[in-house]
Amino acid sequence: MSVRQHDHHAPDPAAPGPAERQAVALKAFGRIAQHWNLKLAEAAALADMPVSTWKNAREPGWKGVLGRDQMLRFSALVGIYKALELYFADPLAREWVTLPNAAPEFSGQRPVDAMVAGGLPKILRVRTYLDALRGGM
Repeated sequence: MSVRQHDHHAPDPAAPGPAERQAVALKAFGRIAQHWNLKLAEAAALADMPVSTWKNAREPGWKGVLGRDQMLRFSALVGIYKALELYFADPLAREWVTLPNAAPEFSGQRPVDAMVAGGLPKILRVRTYLDALRGGM
C-alpha cells in the first residue's frame, strides 16, 4: 500500500506574481516619494534608476523589470515610511527625510541624502535606526 504525499510547497495560484508585486512596489514608493515631497532625482536615486526610467516606471503598465535589490529598497523604504508615521506626528513624519539630522547616523546630513549616497546598505540602516527609535532603544 502506498501513501501519497502532498507537496506543501506548491505555489499558491492566488499569490501575486512578480509583475504584480513590482507594480505594487512602484505605486507604493511613488506615493511615499510624493508624501515626502522628494525631488524627481532623489526618488530616482533611492529607486536606483535613472530619472528617465523612474518617470516611466511610475506609469501604469510599465514593462521594465526591477531587480532584487530594487525590490528590497522599496520594501525598506515602505518600512521607513511606516516607522515615521508611527513614531512622529505630521508634519515631522512627512518632512523627516528631508531635514538635516544631527544624529550620529546622519552627521548633519538629510536622511534622504545619506540614503542616496549610501545606497541599499544605508537605507537598511536607516530602517533599523527608526525601528530602534520606535522600540525605545
